[in-house]
Amino acid sequence: MGQRIAISGSAGVGKSTLARALAAELGFPYLPEGMREYLESGGPDLHTLGHDGMRRLVARLWAERQEAEARHPSFVADRASYDFAAFWLYYRFADPHEPDTVPYLEATMAPGRYELVVLVPYGRLPLVADGVRSSNPWVQLHTHLLIEGMVRRCAERVHALEAVALDERVAEVQAVLMRIPTLGASTDRR
Repeated sequence: MGQRIAISGSAGVGKSTLARALAAELGFPYLPEGMREYLESGGPDLHTLGHDGMRRLVARLWAERQEAEARHPSFVADRASYDFAAFWLYYRFADPHEPDTVPYLEATMAPGRYELVVLVPYGRLPLVADGVRSSNPWVQLHTHLLIEGMVRRCAERVHALEAVALDERVAEVQAVLMRIPTLGASTDRR
């Protein structure tokens, strides 16, 4: 069985940085979140997509994530499926009359997708206005609380990260992995 690790939380908490560093340390593929890559690629501005366009984009990013997860038995993912479920609710895409609502939420909320979901706390790092994500702290807090609630409801094993410095974050996650009976021996690479 592989080691599937997802890093979860709102924008600006250090998920991408941690996921890349942890993937490099473990020698696993890094699965990017998708939305950041979309925004940085110069795709249409999210505000111009409208509700249906945004819904299609989130669904496409989720389909791409499912394909990437299926290709790799072990990985470190920037965002968990539960983040995608939270976005589906946040943007009010869950419509009982839409045929894809139930399959989407069942897939994104399925327990057991990951051996570990690391929940990166909100507010430990300063929120940087980088032109990619909202720098409004209240928007990010709202998003974070939705994601945290979804992760705690759905994930089988969640670790709420305490460390702030990157090297300490990587070490903290590695220590958690070592305590998981089915993973401990196979994560000891050094």
